[in-house]
Amino acid sequence: MSFTRTVTPVILSGGSGTRLWPLSRSGRPKQFLQFTEGGTMLELTLQRTGEPTRFTSAIVVGNAGHAELLASQCGDGARCFILEPLARNTAPAIALAALEAAPDDLLLISPSDHLIADVEAFHTAVAKALPLAEDGWLVTFGIMPTGPETGYGYIRRGEELADGAFRVERFVEKPNVDVAQGYLDEGGYSWNAGIFLFRADVYLAAMREHAPAMLEAAQAALEQAHRAGLMISPNAEAFARSPSDSIDYAVMERAEKVAVVPVDMGWSDIGSWDALYDILDKDSDGNAHVGDVASIGSSGCLIRSEGPVVTVAGVQDLIVIATGDAVMILPRGSSQETKTIVEHLKQREHVTLSRAVPDPS
Repeated sequence: MSFTRTVTPVILSGGSGTRLWPLSRSGRPKQFLQFTEGGTMLELTLQRTGEPTRFTSAIVVGNAGHAELLASQCGDGARCFILEPLARNTAPAIALAALEAAPDDLLLISPSDHLIADVEAFHTAVAKALPLAEDGWLVTFGIMPTGPETGYGYIRRGEELADGAFRVERFVEKPNVDVAQGYLDEGGYSWNAGIFLFRADVYLAAMREHAPAMLEAAQAALEQAHRAGLMISPNAEAFARSPSDSIDYAVMERAEKVAVVPVDMGWSDIGSWDALYDILDKDSDGNAHVGDVASIGSSGCLIRSEGPVVTVAGVQDLIVIATGDAVMILPRGSSQETKTIVEHLKQREHVTLSRAVPDPS
């Protein structure tokens, strides 16, 4: 499908999580890492919106501490970099981008740490959403569920507004597995992936109504920003006055004209080592190996080395991740324990582990 006019990508790159520790650290979180062919997750996000007949150059909103990484990985694909002095969640970050954009710019909000296998399906979904966004709707893209996932929020579809686009009946919090299975059995539900399309002025008007303190802080921070080339550094004191909240809670769940376009596009947020294992190519024994790995008689393992040779023999269904200063070994299916491991390491006083513990930010 063709685009009715060009869209401005807004790439959100403020995350510094530890779900993929020990590879992902606060100084170099997962959006700056490469897990599949073609580039890092940030680079792939930019590539998806790199066609000039459909997209303008991107507004990138990221952590001020990652300025050099952002510049080196985005190259000339960015129109500007808005460097957040502190984290205030997605709603204020998007407000900064909307204030920097022209009022009638169509903004495509994309997290920088998601993978999309079927880019053409993604573009088709954006094309379906464009008329509604131009008409003042806040549009979100719902992922077609592949199972009773408990790690995502869900979106319940209401009346059909146009071909392939529906009014959002309600947003649903992360369910337990029985409730999630019920959603799949009933139909009409999508996963909430945090990808949005709307006009800049429509989003700012919604914030003015539903989150005025947040908007005022973002405006003041940008008015007092330091600008150097493509780098925009909002005023830290002003931005700190913003409440911290997601776009879902601050705006989408409160606004009246909210639509969803369901899409099946091979999406993953790679939220865990188990999720990464699911999307990687595997050998005949179900192993996914990256780096210098020697495996004998093993099956169903994800093994990744960033330097030292890793050898295993006769093991099954393990996750083994080795970096220059840390090794993590877990049973596959237990990668949620990564967070527990990180918290445990933070509490230890063993000086030799200090480099392996993520920064508290």
